[in-house]
Amino acid sequence: MRFLPVGPRTLLVELADLDETLGLFDALRADPPPGMAEVIPAARTLMIRMAPGCAADAAMAAAILARRPAPGTQRDPGPVETVEIPMTYDGADLADVAAHRGLTVAQVIAAHQAATWTVAFCGFAPGFAYMTCDDPLFDLPRRAAPRTWIPAGSVALASRFCGVYPQDTPGGWQLIGTTRLPMWDLSRDPPALLRPGLRARFVEGEAVVYPSAAIPERPGRPALTLVQTAFPVTFQDEGRRGQGGQGVSASGALDLGAARRANRAVGNPSDAALLEITLGPVRLRAERPVTLALTGAGQAVVGGRAMLGAFALDAGDEVLIPPPAAGMRSYLALRGGFDVVRVLGSAATDTLARIGPDPLTGGARLFAAQRPAAATALPECQPSLPRPGDVVALPVTLGPRTDWFAPAMIRHFLSQSWLVTAQSSRVGIRLEGSPVTRDDARELPSEGTETGAVQIPHSGQPVLFLADHPLTGGYPVIATLLPSALDRAGQIPPGARIRFAATAAFQDIKAAS
Repeated sequence: MRFLPVGPRTLLVELADLDETLGLFDALRADPPPGMAEVIPAARTLMIRMAPGCAADAAMAAAILARRPAPGTQRDPGPVETVEIPMTYDGADLADVAAHRGLTVAQVIAAHQAATWTVAFCGFAPGFAYMTCDDPLFDLPRRAAPRTWIPAGSVALASRFCGVYPQDTPGGWQLIGTTRLPMWDLSRDPPALLRPGLRARFVEGEAVVYPSAAIPERPGRPALTLVQTAFPVTFQDEGRRGQGGQGVSASGALDLGAARRANRAVGNPSDAALLEITLGPVRLRAERPVTLALTGAGQAVVGGRAMLGAFALDAGDEVLIPPPAAGMRSYLALRGGFDVVRVLGSAATDTLARIGPDPLTGGARLFAAQRPAAATALPECQPSLPRPGDVVALPVTLGPRTDWFAPAMIRHFLSQSWLVTAQSSRVGIRLEGSPVTRDDARELPSEGTETGAVQIPHSGQPVLFLADHPLTGGYPVIATLLPSALDRAGQIPPGARIRFAATAAFQDIKAAS
């Protein structure tokens, strides 16, 4: 067992195989160490997140080690729910799977139905469950060339796992059939049909699908109309924590400090939903008297005058937010809050997972929640924000997979300044520079990834994960941003450069004796 650093409040536990991983996962769920907030299981790792004020350190490693089941211990998950999944065996790769195993298609179908599949972990997309069974027949390679599009409901196999794609997506698994049974449905509680520890059986047949109730149109007059925007505007708040078991990342405002300052300015609680505006220009019209505040990169202009702190609009007034000279994102708060549907406890729009309110474009109507609010606050000082051409130093923890790279390549990663490309988004910042390479072509089994992870794909061009990143990833993470640097990272515009600064040399976390 290895303990690998991810950040001040996160560590990665590496184990020998899936069985040992699930055994420790069961033990930690049954007897969680004090301070442990969340466990993200994967093929051979557990990513451990700590509660605020608790450290992912040697003492926590010792507490985890003390709960490790003895060698040879058989898993006893206790009473387990079994889900039956009706499906049609019409997958494009079914015949190839049969030929690979020297079986007939009928034999593959029979074996797939005879197996009891256990959900080991979730990731890749909300509701996507990695299911495993004892039959070695299903230890299959991925496709040599991934498909650019796989329809939702596709049942697929790869690397000992079976999964059902909950939404249309690219993918490289072997397709053997389809089901109409939704893996992810927000009208259910919880929305994910399959969660770690559950079992599933596949049966041939058509699933019965019941339509969920439509959200009715809001009556009455909106508070604001989004008249013009260069890029889609999203609702954000402090995000949805603790949903890793359903394959859901936290999402939320990329610059949390700026979002909280906007809410404080109009007397809202810090977790009230507000608008995250990327660059500009953006123009909004008040349809009724409102009080607003804008923080972050942009400047609110009303009638040719720049507004500082909270400002009031009457019906018919317009506010213009021009493209900012520095930074990327602005936050617009409405006193009393926006009336927006919360999903899994948050109004955040997760652009990768497609959870939360739809992104807003020109003509969108925004309604007021009219919740109680405290007094408005005086304008606060805002940190200076990076501009195109600037070099921004970001502190990182080396790990968890720094040792997958040669020492010379680690120095290369830290010594150069990386160009922020225009292909960046809320999912991650795509960087460009002299590539980071590896001496071997080892494949990394999927494992949990933290916000701020710097992942190195085959191209050698790093990707810095932001709030909407996938919960698990299959490329090595060479370093992870310190949480204190995430707000600044969310404001770095294309054309700027990033230089990563390691706080300490990479080394395993040694369990305290």
